[in-house]
Amino acid sequence: MEPMREYRSPQLGEHYYRMTHKSGLPIYVFPKKLTTAFAYFATRYGSLDRAFYTEGKQSLTEVPDGIAHFLEHKLFENADGSDSFARFAALGADANAYTTYNRTAYLFSCTERFEESFSELLSFVTHPHFTEKSVKKERGIIAEEIRMYEDNPWDRCMQLLLESLYWKHPVRQNICGTVDSIASITPRLLYECHKVFYNPANMALVVAGDVEPETVWRIAEETLPKDFLPREVLRAEVDEPACVRRSYADERMQVAKPLFCIGIKDAPMTGTPEERLRREMALNLMDEILFSKSGSFYNALFEENLVTQSFAAGYSAAEGFAFHCISGESDDPEAVLERLRTYVASVAENGISEEDFERCRRVMYADELRAYDSTEEIAGRLLSFVFDGIEMFSCPRVLQSMTKHEVEDCISTLLCDGGASLAVIRPLQ
Repeated sequence: MEPMREYRSPQLGEHYYRMTHKSGLPIYVFPKKLTTAFAYFATRYGSLDRAFYTEGKQSLTEVPDGIAHFLEHKLFENADGSDSFARFAALGADANAYTTYNRTAYLFSCTERFEESFSELLSFVTHPHFTEKSVKKERGIIAEEIRMYEDNPWDRCMQLLLESLYWKHPVRQNICGTVDSIASITPRLLYECHKVFYNPANMALVVAGDVEPETVWRIAEETLPKDFLPREVLRAEVDEPACVRRSYADERMQVAKPLFCIGIKDAPMTGTPEERLRREMALNLMDEILFSKSGSFYNALFEENLVTQSFAAGYSAAEGFAFHCISGESDDPEAVLERLRTYVASVAENGISEEDFERCRRVMYADELRAYDSTEEIAGRLLSFVFDGIEMFSCPRVLQSMTKHEVEDCISTLLCDGGASLAVIRPLQ
């Protein structure tokens, strides 16, 4: 392993370490004297990765929707017939995993026996074992999970929105896939995807807690396979139109009040990692100013009984896509959209008040500081920064140097002309 590199923040009084394993795996340790240790072993691989070029091949490899999520489920089964969930439980650790659009992560937390749990994490993620019988069994389990999401009104509303915003981009597909798509997943495809995307150079290992960096390095050296060679992952690009696929879609489900998701399509983020961080933080600060429950827009709608307390807003962005989402419950979702258009146009014309800007910036900065009180928050945030190519301690500095003008420049992304979709789940009757 190469020498450790230390990152320090005198402003926060925190520090963490980075080292690269000879396999190409970057390893991060954030020492923090809290009762719980938290670890992530994650890969840059998610539901967006439906098509890719493998090393030595000129042709494109296309795989079924949902295979990244399927692979996440299958890795917990070991060649000796044991289940890693059970192994973690026996060690007193709490383990889990998740798949997003661009990431699959395996994690555990513990208060003792860290070394044994950490070794288990590194071992099962890097040693896949698939059989026809186990894959067939898993199809039934995941099919039930897919049906569960389809029966959830909020999940279905969000899915309806993505299908309305996007024409071709795989973000419009359910992360779990469909019952039909997972039927074509085979052990051979799972092994191929593991070989391509679970290469250490495409992954990251993050540990936060009262753990010595040398302990992490030693266990990684003892446990990680010796025969990995770094490989470049070549993903297929998607030519996605700038306009939305459709401006409106609705379905009926068992709900008491209509649910809505308003989506406003934005251009994918470009620039250096630091430029993207600054842009995303400005957008998040804008959402806090315009749509928080302490703001005028929400309170006006709430007082008129146009929305309920379920109202929320946020910005999502990853490879090749970006959009705003404003969601909630309303007897008149179309009126909410119209009020949103009027409100955003007014803010774009008149600007943001200095008072609102400073108040919301202080709120976000306080949230930044509170994140360092939890190993789970530290590890999760550090992993996100690592995958985004950003140094973790740059976040408070960027927020402190943010200007009102930068936030006001982001308001144009909320102007709904031609780039908005409304998805609604209405009651059955």
